[in-house]
Amino acid sequence: MESSHNAASVPPDNNLVWAILCTVLCCIPFGIVSILKANKVNTLWAQGDHVGARKAASDAKKWAIWGAIIGPLAIIIFYVIIFVIYAGAIFASTY
Repeated sequence: MESSHNAASVPPDNNLVWAILCTVLCCIPFGIVSILKANKVNTLWAQGDHVGARKAASDAKKWAIWGAIIGPLAIIIFYVIIFVIYAGAIFASTY
């Protein structure tokens, strides 16, 4: 079992990799927010704000997850709308 002293000396994972992947592959706005939150983790930890560092790490992960969900959904919705408009234009031009 891990001692509380050892757990307190190790900063939480800042989730920066997930934030970058979210930005590049999924949703730029959510990914940027995730990167900003991830960049705060180590700074807050070094300043002794362990609660703030854990909160920033959690927020970075949350924004990356939301971006990974919303980004692909937005793309799918976009293509469905384009398909409906295109199909409607083809259907309207046959009359």
